[in-house]
Amino acid sequence: MFIGMIIRSVRDGILLLLLSVFFLDTALATSTADHGKFKELQGVFNSGPEVTKACIKCHTEASQQIHKTKHWTWEFLNPDNKQRVGKRNILNNFCITPKSNFAYCSACHVGYGWEDENFDFTSEENVDCLVCHDTTGDYSKPPGRAGHPKEGIDLQYVAQNVGKTSRDTCGACHFYGGGGNGVKHGDLDDSLAAPDRELDVHMDAVGADFTCATCHKSVEHDVAGSRYVPDAKHTEDAHIHKRDYNEENNAHCRACHGNEPHKKAEAVRLNNHANTIACQTCHIPTIARGGVATRMSWDWSTAGKLNESGQPLQERVDGNLVYHGKRGNFTYAENAQPEYIWFNGRVRYHLLDEKVVLNDEGFVPINKFEGSAKDGKSRIWPVKVFRGRQPYDPQMQTLVVPHTTGINEDGYWKNFDWKKAVTAGMLSAGQPFSGKVDFINTQMSWPITHMVAPASDAVACNECHSKNGRLKEIDGIYIPARDSAQWLDVIGWGLALLTLMGVLLHGLGRIISFYWSKRSCPKE
Repeated sequence: MFIGMIIRSVRDGILLLLLSVFFLDTALATSTADHGKFKELQGVFNSGPEVTKACIKCHTEASQQIHKTKHWTWEFLNPDNKQRVGKRNILNNFCITPKSNFAYCSACHVGYGWEDENFDFTSEENVDCLVCHDTTGDYSKPPGRAGHPKEGIDLQYVAQNVGKTSRDTCGACHFYGGGGNGVKHGDLDDSLAAPDRELDVHMDAVGADFTCATCHKSVEHDVAGSRYVPDAKHTEDAHIHKRDYNEENNAHCRACHGNEPHKKAEAVRLNNHANTIACQTCHIPTIARGGVATRMSWDWSTAGKLNESGQPLQERVDGNLVYHGKRGNFTYAENAQPEYIWFNGRVRYHLLDEKVVLNDEGFVPINKFEGSAKDGKSRIWPVKVFRGRQPYDPQMQTLVVPHTTGINEDGYWKNFDWKKAVTAGMLSAGQPFSGKVDFINTQMSWPITHMVAPASDAVACNECHSKNGRLKEIDGIYIPARDSAQWLDVIGWGLALLTLMGVLLHGLGRIISFYWSKRSCPKE
């Protein structure tokens, strides 16, 4: 494993160097403007909002467009079940919630200054243009600064070198969702910054070289794709270049590949499979296969251990952080097979004011993916299931908001006192709290859509058509080989053999009868 990591690191380093040289040589050639020549960007900038103030002198509508997007509001009203979701409203089982922790979590917000509920969402200058349009690699927003960039950045240099979004700019947040590289999704980590074809055929850095925006196209800064109302059963034919406001999500396979993605004559059967199975189920055989392990579980109940110096204890195994005194225990997986479910695109989230209810496996579902073989709207999808153990109120029977981050005395990372941390967090969220804290098992699912493998590496037939194959938990349909029974096969083949023997005997009887009749009849 260690040698493999070294080889991958050297390969990625060489590839990044070549790509850097290429893009430095072609940046001006592919841009219609050299921002370094704009007089508005010649001055000294002491803060992010000062840069945005200069940007919107020319890009007059940009901030107002951003204000309408989920990237800005962190909020979304689900039209199906009327749940008000979005990052600012839902819970999760890794970082738990931004509530009471906005100054830390808003490092991944497209704005400046969100540290509490008093943030001004109407301010145009609070929009962060650089976080999505930086091309220098120098711009970053560390946790704890309420979305402001780190000190010492040459904001003039960054502003003069803005450009189109890239895998790096999108990945600065999405690769590290959940507090670390590859923590949350399993199919998104920094190995996709410059992947080879085996890791992702679309984002292959020396091949198709898709950026995120190639599929997640935007209209007026509104990016296609949704975790809250995903399009699980794509029925429209190719339409990637036709997105408008009546079409919320075209960030899916059929938008480019159409309804008959397999073109060869012998692949007709595969097109039939695509009516029941999501493309990702066959074409993403494993996740976390770029050399970065994805986190599979997070147990907050074990947090609080300190070392001899009084600092949070940390333990690593094979380079992965398996324990941190601030956060508890973690487990990981690499090159891992997803789990599979029926999914029709409808997702329901467990909200803060709802009572906890355990599922058959003994977990509280943070989100529920709806679907079945009978609803006519579902396909078999691959998902990563993240399992956790997090604080809850055993008397109120609700999940809770802990104030974990920050340096004040209420934060768990400062006092290592769950009662104090949850008291402060629930007060900030405006929710009742009994004063009692315990821990409960939870699980949360994420659909798998990235790390698309070459066709030659797609899931083989026998991986699903077998007794203990990938789809062993999928119900409601008959899968040849998986659902066969030996006694039934014996009866079936026995009946077939008897039928064949009957046909042969019948034929033999007809032949004998014919010749016998010939011999018995008098000649004329």
